[in-house]
Amino acid sequence: MADVEAFGDWLRDLAKTLHDNSAYLTELDSAIGDADHGANMDRGFQAVVAVLDESSFETVDELLKKAGMTLVSKVGGASGPLYGTFFLRFGTALAGAEITPATVGEALKAGVGGILARGKAELGDKTMYDAWAPALDAYDEAVAGGSDLAGALGAAAEAAAKGRDATTPLVARKGRASYLGERSAGHQDPGATSTTLVLESAARTLA
Repeated sequence: MADVEAFGDWLRDLAKTLHDNSAYLTELDSAIGDADHGANMDRGFQAVVAVLDESSFETVDELLKKAGMTLVSKVGGASGPLYGTFFLRFGTALAGAEITPATVGEALKAGVGGILARGKAELGDKTMYDAWAPALDAYDEAVAGGSDLAGALGAAAEAAAKGRDATTPLVARKGRASYLGERSAGHQDPGATSTTLVLESAARTLA
């Protein structure tokens, strides 16, 4: 089962993934946002990797909470506080818990709850929650069916990708994109896109 080293591998893999997709995320954000999502996410997760390189962590929750605090302090725009809160709540929920598909599922819900508390988004608002909501449902369904952690995360990533794609025709009701009104339709949401990258990376590494 996944341990501190595996979760560290996830954060490193995610940092590389976000670096490789930085221009793409910024291109998406330039259409309906501030054109900084890719750069912000890249900078934030490079800072997380720097923390991993210079620190050691005894527990998964310590690691994830430190990652969250680093994102909050290093990333501008909306993405830093939102993803930082996600990792803080995710880590806190795993404190003292054995890492199992069920406990990770509860921690994912806690993390997404943190995103909702900060962002106040609802399904259909054209935000990262449009990827997170179906991902959580798919994860729970996979675990209920007896799936292991990798399988449940894979199901979550697939559902997130469908949710990401479904943001394209939506009119944004939250965030910077909402200022564009009807003109926000026809563009894929950058936050839902980075959410999908987060889950795809987790599925690759937390086996």
